[in-house]
Amino acid sequence: MIRIIVLVSFTLSLAACQPEGRVYNEHKELSPEFRWSQIDTREFEVPIDDTSIPYNLTLSFRFINGYQYNAAKVSVIETSPSGKETVNEYTLKVRDDKGEYIGEAGYDIWDSEHLVEANKKYEETGIYTYTLAHSMPDDPLLNVMDIGVILDKAK
Repeated sequence: MIRIIVLVSFTLSLAACQPEGRVYNEHKELSPEFRWSQIDTREFEVPIDDTSIPYNLTLSFRFINGYQYNAAKVSVIETSPSGKETVNEYTLKVRDDKGEYIGEAGYDIWDSEHLVEANKKYEETGIYTYTLAHSMPDDPLLNVMDIGVILDKAK
């Protein structure tokens, strides 16, 4: 009985950590060596159950001190459940005008979230696939750890 209570409490505490309206939140490691090659894509499968409401699409980017650019350029291929592909290029600003990193710091690691599409409307229900690659001039991109996709119901 105690195990059940502990398990239920743990599950409820995890659910409470998610912001209200969060539909999807996944991050994927890029490389244990903190490098991201352009051919090394990351894929995310995002379920869409309701096409009547707008969503906010956010990309997360984790990097370490020493990341040499002011931004990260990311190419995103969105594939709908019926196979329609849309390609978007996003610039994730990681330094402010003074050259300071933007985001939440944890020692030498920085987590940044970037709203790339506000009030996004989906045309069909099902699984949308997002394939992410960097589109920076240098390859591989150094001092990077994770990339992620976050989808929230717009308020």
